[in-house]
Amino acid sequence: MWEKRAVREKHHSAFLWQIQSSHQTHHGTRTPASQPPSNWRTLIALGRFNGLTDVVSLTRVIPSSAFILMTGFILCSCRSIPLPASAASPTANPDPFYKPLPTPQAPAKQNTSPLIAPQLTGKSLSGIRFEGVAFDARSHLLRVIDQPAGPDSEYPNARSVVSKTGAILAINGGFFTPGGNPLGSVISAGKRAGNWNSASSLGSGIYRINSQGRASISRRSSFSDVSASKELLQAGPLLVENRKPIRGLQDQKTASRTILLNDGGDRWWVGIASPCTLAELGRILARTSPAGWPVANALNLDGGRSSELYVSSDLRGGPIERRGVFNRPVRNFLILEAR
Repeated sequence: MWEKRAVREKHHSAFLWQIQSSHQTHHGTRTPASQPPSNWRTLIALGRFNGLTDVVSLTRVIPSSAFILMTGFILCSCRSIPLPASAASPTANPDPFYKPLPTPQAPAKQNTSPLIAPQLTGKSLSGIRFEGVAFDARSHLLRVIDQPAGPDSEYPNARSVVSKTGAILAINGGFFTPGGNPLGSVISAGKRAGNWNSASSLGSGIYRINSQGRASISRRSSFSDVSASKELLQAGPLLVENRKPIRGLQDQKTASRTILLNDGGDRWWVGIASPCTLAELGRILARTSPAGWPVANALNLDGGRSSELYVSSDLRGGPIERRGVFNRPVRNFLILEAR
């Protein structure tokens, strides 16, 4: 043990001597080899250290309190080296394999209000009588029922549609030609009929259910992909868009109207209105609503002698049937059923 200690002390003395010798050589003097510095104070006075190795070696020859003070002095004397821009900023990293983490996206806002069961409503607004059903699209949807063989080939009226399909409600749908062909595009249960109506105002609006089951009303000019729809009915004109009445609507001829309303979210209303002009109807719906909530978008369906509504007895207040004396059979219907 004493031999190991002697070797260690000899190593420390030689180390201290090398530092002193280097210092004095730098200043033009030289300490004789026989006079190496023999204590830690000499090393501190020299002020030169050979990196972390020398600092660690000092811990073996100096008191702990002095070592702590000296270490603080060394650390305070260090300069911080600025990182290059490529290291400081991940986005500037030249590494071709570097892939920054994606920015977290806020979750889509969902409707958390309580579901509202379909409700039969009847209300007079500015002298016009409205009758129909308000419903929540989270629990119920309007589907398209088409008759490929033409009007009256499968369903002579709305009552027969409800009877055969078990729906809550049936109402006449889009326009059709004298020969019974759709005056616009129709998709029923994924099956397409008719041609895209790109010219007439009677096809300027679209009701559709997309591939995710989301229902909406939109303008024809903003719609492009018909094939991505599960259900679609082209009709028109739009009466209200983004809570504003459509300008330039016909304001002379009065007729019974079949309409579809939406609040821009999950609340819908479908029904009929007593004879009025399209312009008058648009102005009223932009101000008030037969459903009790503000109307964001309103679409006019086929009306006049085609207007027809049947609500089953499954709905409180039903059954009711609204069908004119001179009513004519129609090509397609909208039915309301649970999802």
